[in-house]
Amino acid sequence: MPEEFSAPRRFGLAAGSARELAYQVLRDSRESGQWPSELLDERLDAAGLTAQDRGLTRELVFGVVRREDTLDALLRKLVKRPREAMEEELWLLLQLGVYQIALMPGMAHHAAVHETVELARRAGRVRWTGFVNGVLRGATRLVTNEPVTEPGPDALPVGAGFLRLNEPVFADPATEPAAYLAAAASFPEWLIARWLKFADWRQVLGWTQWFNQPPTLTARVNGLRTTRDELLAAWQAAGMQVRPGPHPSSILVDSGPRVEEWPGFAEGWFTVQDLAAMAAATRLAPEPGQDVWDVCAAPGAKSCHLAELMQNHGTLIASDLQARRLNRIDENSRRLGLSIIRSMLVSAGGHDLPRGPFHRVLVDVPCGNTGVLGKRPEARWRITPEGIADLTMIQRRLLADALARTNVGGRVLYSTCSIDPEENTAVVHSTIDHNPRFRLIEEVTLWPGQPADGAYQALIERV
Repeated sequence: MPEEFSAPRRFGLAAGSARELAYQVLRDSRESGQWPSELLDERLDAAGLTAQDRGLTRELVFGVVRREDTLDALLRKLVKRPREAMEEELWLLLQLGVYQIALMPGMAHHAAVHETVELARRAGRVRWTGFVNGVLRGATRLVTNEPVTEPGPDALPVGAGFLRLNEPVFADPATEPAAYLAAAASFPEWLIARWLKFADWRQVLGWTQWFNQPPTLTARVNGLRTTRDELLAAWQAAGMQVRPGPHPSSILVDSGPRVEEWPGFAEGWFTVQDLAAMAAATRLAPEPGQDVWDVCAAPGAKSCHLAELMQNHGTLIASDLQARRLNRIDENSRRLGLSIIRSMLVSAGGHDLPRGPFHRVLVDVPCGNTGVLGKRPEARWRITPEGIADLTMIQRRLLADALARTNVGGRVLYSTCSIDPEENTAVVHSTIDHNPRFRLIEEVTLWPGQPADGAYQALIERV
């Protein structure tokens, strides 16, 4: 569960320790191969930082991970030596400094330069300080604060707009749209090219802008414990900045303390969950007293939502491959006061799946995560075309298992957090188009930023 999420838009010189922790997390992640988010969660509690500095640490870590290719493109204009000819820790320092100068509009340039030079000194790299100072001063001359309205070789995407650069850095989007977005927005070029095959340029540009902005957290109210109005009032009284979301059980949280410190956390009044994920259980619409199976359930937010919609009456089996992840389901259900969820460890071979039959089945399959690349910043660098192809075989098997265990008249919701047709419509239609026992009732692709994360959901009925 996230710690802090409201990244401050203006940072001052007092945040040296935040920069140091960000540097250490990114350095250690690159050396060990461990995900930066895992290292950061481990170390923030021990760091003793203020809420503002915790927010800055998160902004720097996730920002550098997201925009690594953008930072490298800018640095190639500023440094004569190629990255592979330089020490990795020095390159990381430069990335941290350029990120603050180029991609944090509220950051004073002199503060970014000074604090990064001091960070090199505190890291015991005094010999680097002059070089770091010179490169970052060059960055302050390259990047302007002048907004421009259209992408171009000298237009740097920042937030939902662009800042003018004093020199062209990127490919011309008019002739090389995928190459421009790959460097300027920092995504694998193959992924941008893939998106451009089923979406237009403006749509893909909008997705990259959405994924590169710090996400707003969304909470789902536990209707068995409280109401949205009551929870809004409690959070507003605690000084949190909150507003109703588009889902009737949702609250958008613009700022606040750590999630565990929100009023009502221990009492089980809410769950942190994205709007697109909320739509899955709502679309499946289980009823009290039914038998329900959540096939790939951990960490359990959707299972708990299903149980809440069932008024905690009936049977809900939540299965997963890892016992450690099943523990998360048990913890969440206890906190929320849900007694009908029975976690079940299953094997990858599928020989020990629950027999059913079930009235409702949610099959939220493992996928390429292309709809949630903002919340999972490392995912954009780990996904491959071959990985997506491998996942589709697993997805087809899981959907077939779900359909085989559904009552006549029962319904299955196939769900992904992907926007890729190969994982979505192709899987569903190849599974049911030639099977008269099933009919597709509804399918929807939720595009990133409209209004939340991207996802796909297909509701199938056994007839």
